[in-house]
Amino acid sequence: MVWGAKYQLEKLFNESLKITFPEELDVDPAIAPCQNPKLGDYQCNNAMGLWAKVKGKGTQFRGPQQIGQAIIESLPKSDVIESLSIAGPGFVNVKLSNHWIAESIHKMLVHGIEIWAPKLPVKRALVDFSSPNIAKEMHVGHLRSTIIGDTLARMLEYSNVEVLRRNHVGDWGTLFGMLIEYLFEKVHYSKVNDLTIGDLETFYKASNLRYYSDPVFEEKAQQAVVSLQTGDKRYLDAWSHICEISRKEFEKVYQRLGVDLEEKGESYYNPFIPLALEQLRGKGLIKKDKKGADAIFIEEKKSSLTVVKSNGGYNYASTDLTALWYRLNVEKAEWILYVTDVGQSEHFEKFLTVGKQAGWYSDEDKRYPKVSHVIFGLVLGEDGKKLRTRSSETVKLVDLLDEAKSRCKAALIERGKHNEWTAEELEKTAEAVGYGAVKYYELKNNRTTNYTFNYDQMLSDKVWCNTAVNLVYAHARICSIIEKSGKDIEKLNKTGKLDLINSHERMLGLHVAQFPEAVEEVWKNLLPNVLCEYLYKLTECFNKFYTDCQVIRSAEEESRLLLCEATAVVMRQCFYLLGITPVYKL
Repeated sequence: MVWGAKYQLEKLFNESLKITFPEELDVDPAIAPCQNPKLGDYQCNNAMGLWAKVKGKGTQFRGPQQIGQAIIESLPKSDVIESLSIAGPGFVNVKLSNHWIAESIHKMLVHGIEIWAPKLPVKRALVDFSSPNIAKEMHVGHLRSTIIGDTLARMLEYSNVEVLRRNHVGDWGTLFGMLIEYLFEKVHYSKVNDLTIGDLETFYKASNLRYYSDPVFEEKAQQAVVSLQTGDKRYLDAWSHICEISRKEFEKVYQRLGVDLEEKGESYYNPFIPLALEQLRGKGLIKKDKKGADAIFIEEKKSSLTVVKSNGGYNYASTDLTALWYRLNVEKAEWILYVTDVGQSEHFEKFLTVGKQAGWYSDEDKRYPKVSHVIFGLVLGEDGKKLRTRSSETVKLVDLLDEAKSRCKAALIERGKHNEWTAEELEKTAEAVGYGAVKYYELKNNRTTNYTFNYDQMLSDKVWCNTAVNLVYAHARICSIIEKSGKDIEKLNKTGKLDLINSHERMLGLHVAQFPEAVEEVWKNLLPNVLCEYLYKLTECFNKFYTDCQVIRSAEEESRLLLCEATAVVMRQCFYLLGITPVYKL
């Protein structure tokens, strides 16, 4: 395992702090990128905090600068560091050794980028994401959950964590009673399997209107739920056909996005609900409310969570609590990540708080599993409201992908990029760039905020634009440089020597070597946009390097080809983690 520079510096400064301040046992090294790149690559920021702790206590130090100097003097010797200096109120500036940066990159090229994967303290995680509703087409509202969830799953897998990719689809409950009952009025039950997803959505909307306007139909629909839950064959068969029609449509979207998921919908947990609720009763958490329903009172939220309705029926809370119990106790997940929109925050706060009260998990105690609610904002249209069509319909996800591919294909043809391609190559390139553009435009935004969807911005190839189009173009350009050199890059990786002499070579090499830190930073706050920012800056560094440094037929050709290859390898890993397919020629 080869860790990045920040990790190496933290180890070194930790040793120094123990020697300099042995009485301050709770001090962790505060290492950050240097605020002024002219002074160094990193800085240690502990001096000010330590001075605040020791001043006035008979300390030998007269100020933070002296503390900074003492930290330097106690620092173990290392080939990681080239030079050290003090700036301002005790900041210890660190310039990394060019040789160490080059060696770190060379080891990655020889052994693979897996050696830069951060090690996480869990072996098995579960990511709950996408979660569309059966009988409805996937729409733009599912875009963020699907793409963010897939990226987090990929990053866990990169760190050698076993990931359960879970699709918790809405496939149970009242909506199926009203839908099936309505279908039986309009279509013979034996013909349900002939319907399309569009038919189902149309019938769902009509049944929903009927349910809230016709008391007789409402009663029939509620009885249909009972028939379904008690195993009536006609209702179960219809339900099964409806689910299968929906799954086939979902899978088409997932295949286009390159997303793998295992479905365990709401219905899967229905048999386990009594067992999970019995555990909660055994802990004294479930009590009757004023309406005769079973509820769990949450003191810290000053609210309650109904888990069994007064008529004996279960609800979302009972299903979600059971799913949480099952995932922790049966599937033995050590970390569960729920990826949902911010509108579900209150519901998740309630049932996750109940999970803590039951002792099922803990965010603080490392002996217990942990659970994270990964919330995200809305996708907005140009009007600042939820993205919709001109007829005020929710934008279908398949239509959004079709439009991105179509626009990208048209742009490729206009640029004359297709002249040497077969029709199949043009299609695949348009898909790779178009779908990649959708994903990157989503992921480069901080997930906690809303963002405005705009095709022109998403697919821009202007050199200053932070888009997937520019990133895949840059990767293709690097591959072209290596190909034109005529060198055997695999052989060169093992036998060549990388030197970072020119300032732009060093700048690019340093950023390449900082890839492990970017991945680690994502995990701190579960923010994929951090990786996007790293990738965009990597591309900027490469463009500056290539503008300033001749590669082919230069005296430094082999060294610079290695730097090009290292950049391409890291870019491809970033693409993979973001779910983007790289392009090798344009």
